[in-house]
Amino acid sequence: MIRVLLVDDQPMVRAGLGLILRSQPDIQVVGECGDGGGVVHTVSECTPDLVCMDVQMPIVDGVEATRRLRAADGPPVCILTTFGDEEVLWSAVDAGAAGFELKSATPENLIEAVRTVASGGTWIDGTLLGPILDSYRQSARSRTLHRKRLDALTDRELDVLRLMARGACNREIAEQLFLAETTIKTHVSSLFNKLGTRDRAAAIVLAYDAGLVRPRR
Repeated sequence: MIRVLLVDDQPMVRAGLGLILRSQPDIQVVGECGDGGGVVHTVSECTPDLVCMDVQMPIVDGVEATRRLRAADGPPVCILTTFGDEEVLWSAVDAGAAGFELKSATPENLIEAVRTVASGGTWIDGTLLGPILDSYRQSARSRTLHRKRLDALTDRELDVLRLMARGACNREIAEQLFLAETTIKTHVSSLFNKLGTRDRAAAIVLAYDAGLVRPRR
């Protein structure tokens, strides 16, 4: 059972999200929160496996709430956003969000995003990938630097990163590479250190930007 906390300042939005998620036998909505400032406390009370977080809230926004939650070693966060704000998207990546889905997405996409992020994978809506990459390219990190960082990875670490970029969690990567899950965790930690990234989302964006993997069409 996947335990989900919904965070959005609009009650009707939370109700709609809850209706979609509760329709699935393997998903349980264990709590709701109307402000990012209360997320860490609410997580400690209802112990969710995943937080679905609105990015735009009036008191404490989703980016800052995600940063606080990750600093407290909380569960993974799937950001729910509207299309078009590249700066906010990259800020959410930097804050440690593991998933990015549009509020206008289909119920099927939302459910798949929740299952992927809850299982340890990373989900980026295909519509959002371009803006995230554009924002990343405008930062001080150059493509040459990305390639140099990738050159520092072993062949096995590159295999792990490719599968990670396709949304696979550690268990799924282990199954595809015929390795123990503990070995995959070691490879993931190593490639984070070599790439200078602190989480899966940032490593995946770097992999796309450097051309190691390309968006599916």
